[in-house]
Amino acid sequence: MSTLNLSKNLVELTMDICNIESVSGGEAKLADAIEEALRLPHLTVIRDGNAVVATTKTSGDKVIIAGHIDTVPIANNLPAQLHHFEREQVIVGRGSVDMKGGVAVMLKLAAEITSPNFSVSWIFYDNEEVDSSRNGLGRLMKNHPQLADAKFAILCEPTSALVEGGCNGTLRVKVSSRGVKAHSARPWMGENAIHKASEIISRLASYQCQTIEVDGLEYRESLNAVSIKGGIAGNVIPDLCEVEVNYRFAPSRSEQDAKSVISDLFPEFDLEFVDLALGARPGLQTQWAKAFLSASGQDPRPKYGWTDVARFSALGIPAINYGPGDPSLAHADNENLPVGHLFDVEKGLRSWLSS
Repeated sequence: MSTLNLSKNLVELTMDICNIESVSGGEAKLADAIEEALRLPHLTVIRDGNAVVATTKTSGDKVIIAGHIDTVPIANNLPAQLHHFEREQVIVGRGSVDMKGGVAVMLKLAAEITSPNFSVSWIFYDNEEVDSSRNGLGRLMKNHPQLADAKFAILCEPTSALVEGGCNGTLRVKVSSRGVKAHSARPWMGENAIHKASEIISRLASYQCQTIEVDGLEYRESLNAVSIKGGIAGNVIPDLCEVEVNYRFAPSRSEQDAKSVISDLFPEFDLEFVDLALGARPGLQTQWAKAFLSASGQDPRPKYGWTDVARFSALGIPAINYGPGDPSLAHADNENLPVGHLFDVEKGLRSWLSS
């Protein structure tokens, strides 16, 4: 079994965690190491599949600090290495940003802060990088509903060590144009569905996305074609063309609001909504968020991408994103984490938990 020495410094610990491969669906080895490392006198540990929850024996209100332990597939970027880029040290390797740096900070604090200001549930979960039906956090909340009895949650997703409140929602829809098949030598005998799809592309290219203020933060929306499919052979006029569209929408919008934006833009086209996840309001007006921002010395900004803070929000738990690493480098082959981010996030969380 791989072991983790939580007495190591954050840089060494992060590299050790990165070097235990844990591509989605293969997290068992890392989950075993985390479970073993957290079998400490001040923590109560439960295991659910390849998720581990360690809760302090402190009395009082409960908070959650969570992070996923899986990564996207390796791309010749392990074992992790420590490099010098310009004037800073960075950890280069799969998972360093998304999000084993955050996991390392969580483990370090879970071991060292034996009597935090609150009852803390440290949640390390599996299968975040794959279909939402497999998400370990969703499974945990279903199998252990007592975890939802929390006042506040922090998700240690990469945010460049800054606080990002809430998150945008996301919707995927197939917008289809239809035509009539014919031989490509006699195109006047049919109708070309791919040509008709040019109107879909034109509307997307000219669409002016909104920036919407929600609870004091401005969420920038986006609407883009992400794939296109049409045609069956090189000598056949296509009768169907599907353009898959991704809409990232402000957390103030409901499911119907988001769908209406699409249906109003493409009233004459066939629509198939294939995926939708609501966003999360930032919840920054709660006393818990205000106390964290004060203790960590942070000014919040909006989260444009969807994260699991939306799962907490759906359960009535205000949540923020706060973790080491530049999110624009998540999943990149050159994924790399400035070591300064590790210590900034560790300092912010430690101050809030123990001041």
